[in-house]
Amino acid sequence: MSDAASRIQSGKSWEDFCDGLKAAGKAILRPETPATELDRAEGWRYLSRLTRAALERMVEFADPDFPVFYALSHETIKIGSDNPDNTYRNCIVDGGKEYRVTGIRGTAPLLTFGTKAERYAIDGTQASTGELDAKNMEIAADGSFEIVLSAKSKPGNWLPLAADSSMLIVRETHFDRKGEVPARMTIERLSRPAKPSPLSAAELDGRLASAAAFVNGTAQAFAGWMEIFKKTPNDWTVLPQSTWTNIGGDPNIFYLWSYWTLAPDEALVIDTRIAECDYWNCQLNNYWDESLDYRYQPVHINNRTARYNADGTVTVIVAAQNPGIGNFLDVAGHSSGCVMWRWVRSEDHPIPKCRVEKIADLR
Repeated sequence: MSDAASRIQSGKSWEDFCDGLKAAGKAILRPETPATELDRAEGWRYLSRLTRAALERMVEFADPDFPVFYALSHETIKIGSDNPDNTYRNCIVDGGKEYRVTGIRGTAPLLTFGTKAERYAIDGTQASTGELDAKNMEIAADGSFEIVLSAKSKPGNWLPLAADSSMLIVRETHFDRKGEVPARMTIERLSRPAKPSPLSAAELDGRLASAAAFVNGTAQAFAGWMEIFKKTPNDWTVLPQSTWTNIGGDPNIFYLWSYWTLAPDEALVIDTRIAECDYWNCQLNNYWDESLDYRYQPVHINNRTARYNADGTVTVIVAAQNPGIGNFLDVAGHSSGCVMWRWVRSEDHPIPKCRVEKIADLR
């Protein structure tokens, strides 16, 4: 009997998976993380969400011969400042194989495709290995399109794969979900086997180990980023943009993060001019870099939903109460967290100005 078969037969694979999840709790208990009841509760929920994501990523949808689109981030699984305006689609690929995506474009303003070498479970990175933007694609009059993913260049819509490519990420960005028709798409491997092979002990043993490593690696990575942001509280941390593309960011986007910490009677006031760009947004996240619950609370704005000042600038108010000016973003019971700004395909990248004011003084 192989070692993997022995581990599966004895239950050791499952025990090690559970032990790995337990070890991931150290990310929540790091000495610098907030210990409020809300932050700690959200931290444990965050690990449960990462576990769901890991099991889908590493176990359920892990066969690159039979890829399936699923969402690694959505309303109740949130990773690394997930964009409330986005519909995310992910699937597993193998850089040595070829794939075809077919679909209908829909009416969302932005749609991009990127292949990644996903190493979250190893070193917290997710390097880009190929990018394709719908604005540069051949799309039929009825909105239909086809994309080939491969290592060698192909005519038409081609998305490069590298030897270590392991994931396809699709970002569909909405200005107004209610008024837009979402895209539809499927993916298939070209020259695939007739049917999936039966699950082997070696596959499941490795997948469970990878799932536990994903939870731990992702939790530690973003807790580490927050510690960096905390060095400049209530102001922006401006780092080379390669920092973000190396962990899966879209090369079209200029990213800004700020750690905020406020008393109940204080507000973080953000003022900025608006650059010429295809899209921008601002959102609030908790300490674990999860977007706050945008289904029920005003926690983000974009170029379409924002209220502009008379001179075309924008003012954002991050606070526990709405002072009645600017664009109010509700901290939703948090005393600290993270605010993120995106400029997408922007001619320049203004750094918004931040200041802390008493809410009463703003009214």
